[in-house]
Amino acid sequence: MLFKNIGTQLLKILEDNVDKENRQWLFSKIEGIVESESTKDLYLTYSLVPAKIKSEKDLSLLLDDKELKDYLEVQHANLQQIGRIYLLYKVLEAKEEFFKAKVANIIEVADKGELETFLKFLVLLPHPENYKVQAVEALRTNISTVFDAIALNNPYPALYFNEQQWNQMYLKAAFMQQNLNEIVQVEKRGNKELARIISDYAHERWAASREIDPCFWRPVGNFMNDKLLKDMKRLFASENMAERKAAALCCYHSNSSEAKAMLEGYSELVKGIESGNITWGNIKE
Repeated sequence: MLFKNIGTQLLKILEDNVDKENRQWLFSKIEGIVESESTKDLYLTYSLVPAKIKSEKDLSLLLDDKELKDYLEVQHANLQQIGRIYLLYKVLEAKEEFFKAKVANIIEVADKGELETFLKFLVLLPHPENYKVQAVEALRTNISTVFDAIALNNPYPALYFNEQQWNQMYLKAAFMQQNLNEIVQVEKRGNKELARIISDYAHERWAASREIDPCFWRPVGNFMNDKLLKDMKRLFASENMAERKAAALCCYHSNSSEAKAMLEGYSELVKGIESGNITWGNIKE
């Protein structure tokens, strides 16, 4: 599991932010759902959480686990989302075999906001790998906020998607012109097939005189072949500084001696990378 003591830490957030009466409402609902094994009450309570779990103040995140705190902050977690995930966490903790399929079915019955919460925080549930089918299904959506919930700032795909699923997500994010720097573990999940597709797609865009997001090249560094080396040469020759920086980053971090050799003559770019002034996060600046 990526984070530890998740249930305890979610409970602390609720205790720090929700009044006793409304906390008790949620606790009693969880107890009733577990005892009665009521699927209907689970879905109803999941929908009703925002009516009860709310606060006039900004969300207070006083957690011992810095990684969990950072994750909740980067996902802009709100109190209603914390309440909903706590509900799912507790029913699964109590009776996982019974509630596993019911929780998975939320993707079928939830509205857009409820679905986004489920996808954003899947990784916090017990045995999150049980919901990979639902996570992959979400990639098919045409609703950008639903797609973003699973694809951006979310460790789930890097942890659980296979190569084909990962590639599908990365390419769709590029086609939708999302911020590719918000995809977690891009270099780690790079692969030969994805590098091939990136090159092919770039050639199609170039043939049509269309621009390519320089960050699109990020996964190719360790999969250089003759075609990709020619692509790097083209990027280095570009009038667009962001494309030259992208080529430098790909070659600098590559395991290919031929790619590293291409950095000769671009000492300023190399210095920028080594000093931390050129990163994938700022190449467009």
